[in-house]
Amino acid sequence: MQIIRVTDLEHPGLTDFARLTDVALRRVSEPAGGLYIAESPKVIERAMGAGHHPRSFLVLEKWLHTVEPFAAASGAPVFVGDDELLSSLTGFSLHRGALASMHRPPLADPADLIASAKRVVVLEDIVDHTNVGAIFRAAAGLGADAVLVSPRCADPLYRRSVRVSMGTVLQVPWTRIPEWDVAKTVLHDAGFHIAALALSDDAVSLDDFAVEAPDKVALVMGTEGDGLSHRAIDAADTIVTIPMLAGVDSLNVAAASAVAIWALRPADVPGPANGSRN
Repeated sequence: MQIIRVTDLEHPGLTDFARLTDVALRRVSEPAGGLYIAESPKVIERAMGAGHHPRSFLVLEKWLHTVEPFAAASGAPVFVGDDELLSSLTGFSLHRGALASMHRPPLADPADLIASAKRVVVLEDIVDHTNVGAIFRAAAGLGADAVLVSPRCADPLYRRSVRVSMGTVLQVPWTRIPEWDVAKTVLHDAGFHIAALALSDDAVSLDDFAVEAPDKVALVMGTEGDGLSHRAIDAADTIVTIPMLAGVDSLNVAAASAVAIWALRPADVPGPANGSRN
């Protein structure tokens, strides 16, 4: 196990961890370098459990023991330093103790990813990394089989998305899907009924849609504020809405995804303890 004590920030191996709070730099350094950052020993464990390979670790001295098994298994170097020095490198305090620079796995072909799925969630142009992470957590916890993200959707492997998801972005199968002129065909060819969650005069209540939901449903969620694009609406087989009370017209996209995934879960996904879906 290669342990490197950090006394200054000149080591070239520290580049992966520099200025992690700068969104512009993250967009350049992560995808272009084929990397993402896993934050906390738990997330690192999930990443490696999913077959992802670390390039290096950055850890506070008192947390070194938490990454030693991962470092020993991977052979990746471990950079160890004090909080003040490492905070000046990353731009934030490492209160979760450890970071890992992980190689990104190649994205799967969408048709292959959803071939055996029954419930998939499609995220169109969602820009908030917190929402993306929360939707992945809902997908994992409530029984969606996969997540598809549009070309302009926020990166599920962005550090904040991974953290908010509690690492579930590393276990829920996902990939990017093309624009709707192609995506619609991909989903229909796989047998999916496209259900767009949106406000519309001709929308069907989620309650009614769930009563006789198709065998395979692709649930499409839109960006914060503007919701789904006209292209997504046009591609949909059904527009579905969540009935609301007290003059509220809609939920936050992450909350709405949880409600919809739960309502549309297949029969073989466990329901309440008494077996009832009511």
